[in-house]
Order: sequence, then C-alpha cells, then structure tokens
Amino acid sequence: MSNDSTTHFGYQTVDAADKVKRVGQVFTSVAQQYDIMNDLMSMGVHRAWKHFAVNLAAVGPGDHVLDLASGTCDLAGRFAKQVGDTGHVIASDINADMLAVGRDRMIDRGIVSGIEYVLANAEELPFDTNQFDCVTMAFGLRNVTDKDAALAEINRVTKPGGRVLVLEFSKPTNDGFAKLYDQYSFSVLPLLGKFVANDADSYQYLAESIRMHPDQDTLKGMMENAGLLRCQYFNLTGGIVAVHRGYGAP
Repeated sequence: MSNDSTTHFGYQTVDAADKVKRVGQVFTSVAQQYDIMNDLMSMGVHRAWKHFAVNLAAVGPGDHVLDLASGTCDLAGRFAKQVGDTGHVIASDINADMLAVGRDRMIDRGIVSGIEYVLANAEELPFDTNQFDCVTMAFGLRNVTDKDAALAEINRVTKPGGRVLVLEFSKPTNDGFAKLYDQYSFSVLPLLGKFVANDADSYQYLAESIRMHPDQDTLKGMMENAGLLRCQYFNLTGGIVAVHRGYGAP
C-alpha cells in the first residue's frame, strides 16, 4: 500500500476501502464467463499450472484443506477427490457470485459432498488457528488489498508443518519474452474481454494487476515475514506464473 488509506487497483491509486468494492464488481461481472475466458486467455495452459500446484500440495486421504479465492472451484474439486470421506475441503471466496458459480459447477460434476462453501475475506479468516493441513490460493492474492494480512492469516490457520501454496501470475524471467507478454496482455486480453465477456475494463484491470503484483523473490520474502517456513517458488511458462510453497510454523 502507498499509505494507510490508499492502495492500487491496477494502475490506479484508490482508497483501500474502495478496492474491495471494485474487485468485487470485476468478479461479479466476469463470473459467468470466467472459465471460458481462462481457457481463451491462457490457451488452456492454466490447467497445467493448476495441475502442478495440486501435485505440490500433496493432499491425501483425511486431510483438511482450505482453498482461498476458490472461484469456480478448480482446485477444491480436485482436493475433494483426494481427501476422501475422512477429509474435508473448504472452498472460500470473498465474492458470492464466484462462489455460487463454483458450487453449481461442482454439483454439475457430481461433487456434492466433501466441500463446504464459505464466503470470507482472506485478510480476516473465520477459521480456528492450526486448522488445516493445506491452504491454497490460486490467482487471488494479487486482488487482496492487504496481502501481508492475508499471508499472516494463512499462516495462522495452517497446522505446523502444513503446506501453503500460492499460485499467481508473476514476472517473466526473459526480457524479450516479457515484452511479447506485455503486448499480448494489453492488446489481446481486453479485446477477448470485450467480445467474450462483454467487459473489456475488467480484463484491462487483470493485465494491470498482474504488473503491480510482487515479483517472485518479493513474494517469497512476504511469505517468510508472515511466519511461513522453507519458502520456495517454482516458475512456470517462463515466469508468467509462479507457484510459491511454504510450511506452517510450529
């Protein structure tokens, strides 16, 4: 944040209290087209990114899992199958429209048990300390107003030794590739948003929010400052996306 009362919404500086409302409007607008836009924007590669993160999470039978910014429940649905009847998965999101789309999607896929849906702000989680074996957050942290508060809350609710996975857009590691990625992000994404989701502005915000998000090493340091241990990251697709992993402190 630039000070106690302002933060970034894409490239704009806005009141911190206003960011939650604006982000909410973005995801309410795109909720129904969210999945098809993910496929189009990433040319389907987002599925491989999520598969990599799920494997790193190493969720097993009986685990208790919290999936933050769960959206349409891509990760939560996979975890529900892995934890089995003795485990439990909570799909949590701050946006009711996204969570409703996710719940309907899981029901359509026959996943009707093992997932609980909780509307919650990642900065103030309504869960007990040391409750979860694994906490994940895919493509959500950059939209959080106070990222440090969210990471501290994630550490609080994770069991000692439990896994924390943050899958997020990051910084390409090659300058030439980064320039091509910029051209794609600021020319193609808004056009896709306009013609598919009837919302160019939300996808302009997406491109800007990615650029304002901390790079790989900065986010690793933020996770360590939040108390998470043995933090490391894995670059995917040339650093367009990174998976950060840490472990809950004793």
